Order: sequence, then C-alpha cells, then structure tokens
Amino acid sequence: MSQFIVIEGLEGAGKSTVQRHVCNWLMAKGHTVVSTREPGGTPLAEKMRHLVKEVHEEPLTMEAELLLMYAARVQLVKNKIQPALAAGHWVVGDRHDWSSLAYQGGGRGIDLSLIRQIKTAVLGDFAPDLIVYLDIDPTLGLARAVQRGELDRIEQEQLSFFERTRATYLTLAQQHPACEIIDASQSAAQVKAAVLAGLERRLCTLG
Repeated sequence: MSQFIVIEGLEGAGKSTVQRHVCNWLMAKGHTVVSTREPGGTPLAEKMRHLVKEVHEEPLTMEAELLLMYAARVQLVKNKIQPALAAGHWVVGDRHDWSSLAYQGGGRGIDLSLIRQIKTAVLGDFAPDLIVYLDIDPTLGLARAVQRGELDRIEQEQLSFFERTRATYLTLAQQHPACEIIDASQSAAQVKAAVLAGLERRLCTLG
C-alpha cells in the first residue's frame, strides 16, 4: 500500500538530505517513490514559492503568505501527490501542513484554528501517514542555513520567530502518534541512522 511520508523541521535541520535517504531506503525495498517539496512541486506551485520566498518591494502580508502556502499545497496535493498515491507510488515530501501551523501559526501568530479551518476547507482530511520531525535549535539551524548561501525572505526573520516556530513544531510532534522525532543537531551520519532506525521500527505501520 502506498504511503505519504513528510519531513518537517526548521532551516538547517537537513530536510532535503533526509528526504534523499528516505527515498533511497524505500527504493531499496522495491517501492516506486515520488519526492516533493513545499511550497512548490508543480510548475504553478513553484511560481507561488517564488512569491513567498523572495523579497519584494511590496511587503507580503502574513495572511497573504498563509493563503499562498495553501494555494501551492492544493496544487501539489491534487495534481501530484494524490495521483502518485493512487498509482501505488510512495511519496516523500519536504514539508507539508505542519509547516503552516508552525511558521504562519507559531511564528507569525495566526490563530491555529483558522489555519486548520483553511486546511479542512481545501484538503479535507488528507494527511501524511508518517511525519519525520527533525528538531534543531534555531541558532544552530540558522548558522547552517547561512553556510548554504544567501537567506530567503523567511530565513531572514528574527531568532524569536524561529523559536516560536520550533515550540509549535514540538507541541505538534509530541501530540501526534505518527511522528518520529529526530535530534537534528547530531552529525549527518547520526541523523541518517536515527531516521532509518525509526522507519524500520514503523515497518508494520508503513506496510
């Protein structure tokens, strides 16, 4: 049975690297795997990603940011993720719905119940089968992000923004039974080992 696995976490947590490890792990087990990222993942959604990530002359309001996130998410889910799952493929996503709850909810301060209402209105009860949350202190994560190159609009936020975002992530992760929490401050090799060990433990759930 196909499954939707999502990698969540702050900047510098190593989501893209872990996504590759998970995809390789699944393919080694004989699954066909589709990888996605948010915001983005389809041609139209990638244009919305540009609107969200880039610095513009006109300030992007937090409400517009939230709606752009969900517009891009709906494009991705309806046009790529759900068709892939229906075809029997596994999907591994770099970010999904928790990112909006954590960043626009925790970080920006938008009411979480409003975000959940928008999610229900546009995506119903669609949700990942497993979430791998890469937990990292924002100071370390941002230091890693700086080493990667120029920071985008969201990455340029104050440290307090990311502290609120992390606190929301932790609350979500600790309350969700289908979430594997990984200490992302470890070395890349240690993170990889912890993620794959977590997936092995959940084999009976993943099918």
